[in-house]
Amino acid sequence: MTAALRVTGLHYAYPDGTAALRGIDLTIAEGERVALLGPNGAGKTTLVLHLNGILHGGAGTVEVAGATVEPGDRAGIAEIRRRVGLVFQDPDDQLFMPSVAEDVAFGPANLGLRGAELDARVDEALAAVGMSAHRDQVPQHLSFGQRRRVAVATVLAMRPSLLVLDEPSSNLDPASRRELADIVRSLPVTVLMVTHDLPYALELCSRALILDNGRIEADAPTRDILTDTDLLAAHRLELPFGFNPLAADARR
Repeated sequence: MTAALRVTGLHYAYPDGTAALRGIDLTIAEGERVALLGPNGAGKTTLVLHLNGILHGGAGTVEVAGATVEPGDRAGIAEIRRRVGLVFQDPDDQLFMPSVAEDVAFGPANLGLRGAELDARVDEALAAVGMSAHRDQVPQHLSFGQRRRVAVATVLAMRPSLLVLDEPSSNLDPASRRELADIVRSLPVTVLMVTHDLPYALELCSRALILDNGRIEADAPTRDILTDTDLLAAHRLELPFGFNPLAADARR
């Protein structure tokens, strides 16, 4: 199995002594789509911030497509951040240029791409998220769902090995939610999706993890996790009223 992500024995404590990660072991194969579930305060954000070197300092290792995150190695961290595309929950945290195309071009331009090669990256990324017709628009004039798609495009333009989506369905209307799901399914990239939206996890990810109190407490097919009512209750995870994971999975 070719690993897009391999985390081994990862520990981390904040400066006040609070332990956030307590020995994380995790392997995600190339091309997998995996949901990361867990209550608030479980350590999900702390784990994600280790994947591209924003946080470091505890015991353990993180490898992305064979490259190890080495604190202090500036060139290595830059390459890791190219390989790990993080899409924030709020697209306005990611969009700051005068036009959509300029936002998407920003990352590749910082890698030194210019001219036709840079234009091709922008065209490719915008086409992947269905936003080519909006390339010259001001991002802040787009709908929230469109801005989220542009935020995904800014990351895809870097051609990452791993795409990390932080609460991708939050604040989306039903049509935008469906459109984003279609986009995610079409992408030829490994996906780690951090979400409280359990139906969305079932729709997009065949595998799910539960992270709680800094430990991975479950790692199984998403359907199996969502049908284990005792497991969900133990980790403060709840399905929407009337949602039946078995019926929903059968319709996929």
